[in-house]
Amino acid sequence: MNRRSIVNFFSVASLLALLMAVALLSAILTMHFAIHGAEVQVPALKGMTVAEARSVAAGLGLNLDVDNRYYSGDVAAGHILSQSPAPGTLVRREWRVRVAESLGPQQVDVPDIVGKDDRVAELELRRAGLDTAQVVHLPFAKAREGIVLAQDPPAHSLDIAKPSVSLLLAAPDDEPADGYLMPDLTGWPDTSAIAAMAKVGIHSAPPIAVDVPVAPVGSGADTPKLPILPGSVLSQSPSAGSHVDQNTIVRLTVAR
Repeated sequence: MNRRSIVNFFSVASLLALLMAVALLSAILTMHFAIHGAEVQVPALKGMTVAEARSVAAGLGLNLDVDNRYYSGDVAAGHILSQSPAPGTLVRREWRVRVAESLGPQQVDVPDIVGKDDRVAELELRRAGLDTAQVVHLPFAKAREGIVLAQDPPAHSLDIAKPSVSLLLAAPDDEPADGYLMPDLTGWPDTSAIAAMAKVGIHSAPPIAVDVPVAPVGSGADTPKLPILPGSVLSQSPSAGSHVDQNTIVRLTVAR
């Protein structure tokens, strides 16, 4: 092989190597843009109306789901209260963004449905603009099956978070209990809290009394704080929202 042939051979080989490198780089760039070109940053939706948020999300190729509704004194009704994923999160197109919608300040009165038939209770809740949340049953010989033994939140509650009420219904004695959703007893008189637990067959330990500091008078510009009344529940175990049954012992800490 003469010198010219050798030079031509290496020239062709170099050209092929260059073309292969260009093809490989092109493939890498194509893959990079195929992956990252389909990613978008989740926008900040809080404060927008649901319609505005849905439009913004759709413009980025994202899906919007309203999966919760809460009362709020800070965010106007019909506007986005919170979102997941958080703003700025990098996600793929078609990702589902879940938001909570504000219902504005609580404007409904929670009806008293204890002692009523479950169908009547649910009808009254719907009329008040409330939903039925968790429903559990407890064997109770002193009430007819389906009668509401307790509700959470209690009647006429203020500052509730969600427009829903959990119910405890009476069940036949031979039906196994499926438990009870522990209410928030903070601020209740201890006698009322113990009586409410006893009414559904849940026992309470003797309350633990502790001293509480007297609220300061403060300056004339401050709103005076009401004193804590003796016997008021300060804390509880199990905590509010816990699942309890007739084997649970409720322990209360009360003001002395």
